[in-house]
Amino acid sequence: MASKKPNVIFVLGGPGAGKGTQCARIAETDDYAHLSAGELLRDEAAKPDSTLGKEINEHLKNGSIVPVAITCKLLENAMQNSDKENFLIDGFPRNQDNINGWQKAMDGKVNIRCVLFFDCDEQVCVIRCLERGKASGRTDDNTESLRKRIITYNESTLPVIQMYEKANLVKRIDASNDVDTVFQDVQSVLSSIKSSN
Repeated sequence: MASKKPNVIFVLGGPGAGKGTQCARIAETDDYAHLSAGELLRDEAAKPDSTLGKEINEHLKNGSIVPVAITCKLLENAMQNSDKENFLIDGFPRNQDNINGWQKAMDGKVNIRCVLFFDCDEQVCVIRCLERGKASGRTDDNTESLRKRIITYNESTLPVIQMYEKANLVKRIDASNDVDTVFQDVQSVLSSIKSSN
């Protein structure tokens, strides 16, 4: 991790809202490292010798949320092992417990710039996820898991977004649009963040 405090943008939205797709494009065009909380957890879960991995797998199977201390540790390690100063943290924090854990583990270590909120119609999200599931091999892109994930999102993550809205940190993007339109909207948000530095 650079000697300066890393700048963090949280990226939130329902399953299939396009968080990963947009983060990958931002990372290609701007000086941001894309950290997907879900991917870090899945990578750790795939390590056969990882005790954390076994615990993570249980949560992924049940559609429940992995204990926040594990997620924070993986995120912090990823930032320390990166040569970037700007990070997109995709799919985190997902609930109040995540916020509490993040504040405990990371308070004072990073600058939170904003929350990019990909606001997307639920039906659109479901269609996208089922489509992605055909190719991705992700075990959670099926109707059963999706139903659980959407309930979890509505009950746990939306209140997080509302809390950040009260703090004027949320930049809302209409994620129901096509990929390029969404990306243009994202670019204008990022420009406004840069100019406020």
